[in-house]
Amino acid sequence: MDEKIYDLIVIGGGPAGLTAGIYAGRAVLDVLVIEKDRAGGQINLTNEIVNYPGIIETSGEKFGEELKKQALGFGVNFLNDEVIGMDLSKDIKTIKTAKEEFKTLSVVIATGASPRKLGFKGEKEFTGRGVAYCATCDGEFFTDLDVFVIGAGFAAAEEAIFLTKYAKKVTVIAREPEFTCVKSIAEKVLKNPKIEVKFNTEILEADGETQLKRAVFKNNVTNEIFEYNAPEGKTFGIFVFVGYEPQSRLFEGHVALDNYGYVPTDSDLMTNIPGVYAVGDVRPKKLKQVVTAVADGADAAMNIEKYVLGIREKLGLKKEKNREVKKSQEVSEKNGEFLDSSLKEQLGAVAEKFENEIEIVLIKDSSNEKSFEMETAFKDIASVSEKIKFSSYEKGENKELEQKINAERFPTSAVLDKDGNFSGIKYSAVPGGHELNSFILAMYNVAGPGQKLSDETLEKIRNIKRSINVKIGISLSCSNCPETVQSVQRIAAENKNIQVEIIDVLTFRDFKDKHEIMSVPAMVVNDRGIFFGRKNIDEVLHFL
Repeated sequence: MDEKIYDLIVIGGGPAGLTAGIYAGRAVLDVLVIEKDRAGGQINLTNEIVNYPGIIETSGEKFGEELKKQALGFGVNFLNDEVIGMDLSKDIKTIKTAKEEFKTLSVVIATGASPRKLGFKGEKEFTGRGVAYCATCDGEFFTDLDVFVIGAGFAAAEEAIFLTKYAKKVTVIAREPEFTCVKSIAEKVLKNPKIEVKFNTEILEADGETQLKRAVFKNNVTNEIFEYNAPEGKTFGIFVFVGYEPQSRLFEGHVALDNYGYVPTDSDLMTNIPGVYAVGDVRPKKLKQVVTAVADGADAAMNIEKYVLGIREKLGLKKEKNREVKKSQEVSEKNGEFLDSSLKEQLGAVAEKFENEIEIVLIKDSSNEKSFEMETAFKDIASVSEKIKFSSYEKGENKELEQKINAERFPTSAVLDKDGNFSGIKYSAVPGGHELNSFILAMYNVAGPGQKLSDETLEKIRNIKRSINVKIGISLSCSNCPETVQSVQRIAAENKNIQVEIIDVLTFRDFKDKHEIMSVPAMVVNDRGIFFGRKNIDEVLHFL
């Protein structure tokens, strides 16, 4: 059987990449979108979209979900995985992920950009202890506390407004003499009674003990230096929104980058490599908005259709039999279910690949409302396949099981292997939001065959001889958490000396308070060392 060759592989599942997929799928191209996190990318962090033409108001998360649903309706394939290598030099290009390799005639780079660090004294030391970069992920940790927002652009203005949902007061610190975003957003900030704006001002230093206690600022016009000191027994937050840096390091040596790390393109959105295109915030442009991202995706797809036709003719490759383009399936009402019909179908397809049966066990606490949510979720997940068993017990009902999985908090669930042994993976959280994919991968890794790992990585994992307990504090709105969760889970599935517990810090606040967590993901190793921020498997191994 001939090796499958895609017409297009899109690397990145934000609005630009998804739109490229939609337009290419509608043109009946064979498309694969590879996204290591959740479809929608950075747009998932946007609380409110009110300036997209034709849509009065929506959330970033909902917008991303709708884009993916639309792409699925046009026959686009999706893969939740990380691209780790490539060969773009030939007509038939190779994309290598952590799981497998794929062949394609064209590639769209749609990896976007991530928040830029500012570099003030104390920024690094207090990241996760009060310094944050995602209001959606971490805003709730600062309920009834003072918050400073650093920046004068659209993101700073938007996130300042969002943070008023939680903060006692929001102070915007802007080096510029006025906001650099559109006036309508700026005026909304200036009129908000919970927001104070200090223009011509910058942050010099952040300080404290384990959490923020003090910050120093300077007015660049008067040269006045002033301090903020947290009230006795309290902390405060500093949210940094000073632009983004392109996520292009993966492509160094494969396509040309400019001096700032962006991927330059011609008017067709093609890079310096034939058949390789770049769209969205990863390429240099003046306006970085959803509307310009989707325009890039549509424009690139139109040009790719012509390019692929020419390459097929050049190489003598016949197009596979045309598939029918299906209309987007409407997601049915959940009626108390955790998964909709589309997700059940996708999860069922994954479960078919399981080599062995597994069991999900839940130790519940009926006095905690999360018990009902977790039981509903795990029952629904188990219903998709006979290879997944589910059982639940009230706290104290099965002491042997509680001891086996080292249950410390309730409700909690664990994944058992085919022999009923604890896999080392447990959840004190509802596996929803951004963590649904993480839990699916946990089952896949325990059931086998599991995500592929390099021989070098496997050796590092198997060489861990001491017992290590890892707890990862997460929130279900955090898009940075899944990579850390999935990395530690993969290690635990491979080495029985490692145990990992995924903890919803907004449910189990005692865990949050004990470790003074003000940002997620927060990885606690052996109840001592704590490490903040998203981490891949190599970075996790470094800390273990």
